[in-house]
Amino acid sequence: MATKVARTGVKREKGWLYYLDKKGHVSRARMARGGGKPARGKPQMVATAGVKREEGFLYFIDRDGDVARTKMARRGGASRRAPARRRSTRARARKSAARKPARRRAAGRGTRRTARRARR
Repeated sequence: MATKVARTGVKREKGWLYYLDKKGHVSRARMARGGGKPARGKPQMVATAGVKREEGFLYFIDRDGDVARTKMARRGGASRRAPARRRSTRARARKSAARKPARRRAAGRGTRRTARRARR
């Protein structure tokens, strides 16, 4: 669940990408595939929010035009400082070898066709 960090009330327009810039303010930039002619230009600051970012959170502009944040999904649930322990290559190879099914019998053995041939 996301929590609101700053109330800005930005009204969105079609063809623009809204984001939180490095300074913590809401900015917008023209979308490459936003419809119409691709007009290149510098990003524009839309609202001053002054949000200080915390590590491990994803910041975005929500439906109401406010700045919100949510906890980032990390693999294994471990933080950056203490990464999750991974299996060694040898352990992974052993596990995959144990999962392989038994070999099939060669084609032609024990089939109806060979049984008919044996009867003739």
